[in-house]
Amino acid sequence: MINQNYLVIHPEVLEALQTNKPVVALESTIISHGMPYPKNVETALSVEAAVRKEGAVPATIAIKEGKCYVGLSQDEIEFFGNEKNVWKVSLRDMPYVLVQKLPGATTVAATMRIAAMCGIKIFATGGIGGVHRGGETNMDISADLTEMSQTNVAVISAGVKSILDIGLTLEYLETKGIPVITFGQNEFPSFYSRVSGFTSPLRIDHAHHIAALLKTKWDMELKGSVLIANPIPEELEVDPVTIETYIQMALTEASKHQISGKEVTPFLLKYIANHSKGESLEANIALIHHNAKLAAKIAVAYYS
Repeated sequence: MINQNYLVIHPEVLEALQTNKPVVALESTIISHGMPYPKNVETALSVEAAVRKEGAVPATIAIKEGKCYVGLSQDEIEFFGNEKNVWKVSLRDMPYVLVQKLPGATTVAATMRIAAMCGIKIFATGGIGGVHRGGETNMDISADLTEMSQTNVAVISAGVKSILDIGLTLEYLETKGIPVITFGQNEFPSFYSRVSGFTSPLRIDHAHHIAALLKTKWDMELKGSVLIANPIPEELEVDPVTIETYIQMALTEASKHQISGKEVTPFLLKYIANHSKGESLEANIALIHHNAKLAAKIAVAYYS
C-alpha cells in the first residue's frame, strides 16, 4: 500500500478526487527545464487555465521539501520557474530527491507514477521520451516507456519528441502492449510537425470514444498506459525538414560537448529553440496548450 505521507495534494485537487470530478495531471519539467523565465511560468499558468476552461481541474506535479506535490499554487509555480538548482526527476531519482529534500521537476515517468499514487487517470504533456537515435546499439531508452507499460495513466502528447527515433519508439510501444492512438488523422505526428512518415497504429476522432477505450482497457485489468498523440494545429507546425536540420546540428554539438543521460533532451531542445529563432519554442507552447485541452475533454468524458 502506498504511503500517503509522501503526498501533498492541493485542496482543489483533493476535493475533485474525493467527489469524482475530472482531473488532469501536468508535468513540471517544462517549468524548470523546458523554457526560460518568465515564459515558463506564463505557460504553466495558461495551460492550467486551459484545463479549467474545458471543465477539468489541473494538477501540476513536482517534488519539494521531501514531498510529492500534486497541484501547485501560483507561488510554487513561480518558485520552480525561478529556482536554478532544480533536479530533473525521473523514477530512479525520486527516492534520492525526496530523502535529500531537494526541489525536483518531474518528467513524464515520475509525473505518471505520482499521478497514479493518488488516482489521477489523465495526463497531458508536450511530448514523451522514447528510444533515442542509435538506440538499437546504445540502448538509450527513456524510462517514460517502461512506466507507460505498467501505470494506468493515459498520456496525451504531440507524439514523441522529434529528436528521438520515432520508428523504434513505436516498435517498443507495440512490444510493451501500449495502445497508440492518433487523434483525428492517420499519420503519427512528430511533435513540432503533424507528419512523421509513420502511420499511426490506431485513429480515433472523438474525445468520448477515447474515454470509452480507456474505461474498457482498465475494466479488463489490462495494465498500462495509452498514448494519445494529438497533432499540433496545422497553422502552428514547423517544417519537418527545417527541424531535422536543427536536430542534426544539435546532435553534433551534444556529441562534441559529451552531453549524455538526462541532460541530452533539454540540451537538444534548447539548441533547437535558439537556432530556430524561437519558432520551435512557440510551437512547443502551442502544442502543450492543445494537448491540455484535449486531455481535459477526455477527462470530462471519462468521469461523466
